[in-house]
Amino acid sequence: MSAQAISLAEDTAAGAPLRRALVLGTCTAVTFLYAMTVTIANVSLPQMQGALSATQDQIAWVLTANLVATAVATPLAGWLLSRFGRRKVCNACVIGFGAASLACGFAESLEQLVLFRVLQGALGAPLVPASQAIVLDTYPRRQHGAVIAIYGMGSVLGPIVGPVVGGYLSEAYDWRWVFHMITPFSILALLGTWLFIEDRESPARVRLDWLGFLLLSAMLATLQLMRDRGERADWFDSAEIVTYAALAAVALYAFIVHSVTAERPFLQPALLRDRNFTIGLVLIFVFGMLNFTPMTLLPPMLQGISGYPDSVIGFVLGARGLGTLLAFFLMIFASRFDPRVMIALGLCLQALAGWQLAHLDMNPSAEGVFWPMALQGFGVGVLWVPITMVTFSTLKPAAVAEASAVYHMVRNVGSSIHISLSITLAVRMARTNYAELAPAVSPYNEALSMPWVAGGWNASTPEGLAALGREVARQASMIGYIDAFVFFIATALIVLPLVLLVRWKR
Repeated sequence: MSAQAISLAEDTAAGAPLRRALVLGTCTAVTFLYAMTVTIANVSLPQMQGALSATQDQIAWVLTANLVATAVATPLAGWLLSRFGRRKVCNACVIGFGAASLACGFAESLEQLVLFRVLQGALGAPLVPASQAIVLDTYPRRQHGAVIAIYGMGSVLGPIVGPVVGGYLSEAYDWRWVFHMITPFSILALLGTWLFIEDRESPARVRLDWLGFLLLSAMLATLQLMRDRGERADWFDSAEIVTYAALAAVALYAFIVHSVTAERPFLQPALLRDRNFTIGLVLIFVFGMLNFTPMTLLPPMLQGISGYPDSVIGFVLGARGLGTLLAFFLMIFASRFDPRVMIALGLCLQALAGWQLAHLDMNPSAEGVFWPMALQGFGVGVLWVPITMVTFSTLKPAAVAEASAVYHMVRNVGSSIHISLSITLAVRMARTNYAELAPAVSPYNEALSMPWVAGGWNASTPEGLAALGREVARQASMIGYIDAFVFFIATALIVLPLVLLVRWKR
């Protein structure tokens, strides 16, 4: 990075702490701005579908296009910072992201909305790794634990706050306000980047490895398309999904071969020689897998099985944000402890929260869901800081920007893969369980002829059988969600031994 970042980290002048704090506040606000929009459109998809006369499959491209553009643009952050400087990159990305978000709100057709969502994802994606690289370069290593805890609030809380505020605005007005609300936040973020993000030296003329970038982009784009379209297209029974998988595998193979043979590859394989960085990538991959899975599974479970209204679902999901916020405040002080212990603690908290969710019954109370979600959010906050500290603890400052781009790319891929697998597991197991339970519901089941067993169910009429069928489907779906939470527990625990391989020197 530039000399300005290094000198500010080592500066002991009276005004240096304030300047560092302003940079930290700006980077946290920029990260919060982008992270807020990652899931903000989900709450208004039904309104968009009706307003734009789209089918369910067509409106899903509003999410898919944004995710693909984000996956492709994230690895570019390291090269952009080296080539153009962090001030220009941050200012340009904030302006472009704000303009694209505003254009989404004025879209008159589905095609326009998808195009603007692509621009929104592509222009905003470099902001998160760029902001993290700036924060790590601005503060000395001994303070990284505390500043990562503060900075992490924007990255983790954004996806929680965005849908809550966006859902309220879309209900009170219409879906366009989900995107219009981003404009004032973009203006504030631009003021911060314009005033406080600086470069002292001229950016270097770094050549972009276009072949490596295109191969990596092809792999990430097809992998994201496969993940997002898989369940709707029936996975590998569909030629579309098989094509995406084949293209992703070929692109990944070609990218690896190119990276180890090119003189100046897009992503330096030498980064993987750093033991802590490599282990950190595996840990952040698992962190991404655990991060948003409960938030994805709980709303359809609570609404479809237990009949929860949207307001109560928002309340119980908000518990996760409270838990995360509390953990980040505690990690400002607890970051001085051995990060290996904190990572193990965070993974155990995730497993415990998953165990509590797996023991929910068909009609859980709001309190019964609130506390597991708060615990899961607390575990997220405990994990984020030590994983980031371990990953970047032994890297040279010049490698931080590129490493940060890889770090967030891996986290996003992990999140996408696990959410997809969890939803598929819940749906497939629900079908299997329905097939196993349904034969027991028939007029020939003698138990159903006993009034103290059958209760209000009547298996002798078509209406009664239909009602019993709906109840069997409800029970089967609940078992499917429980299986998905057991998978969540296994994911948290299976990586625990890897923590022992981390090298840490106080």
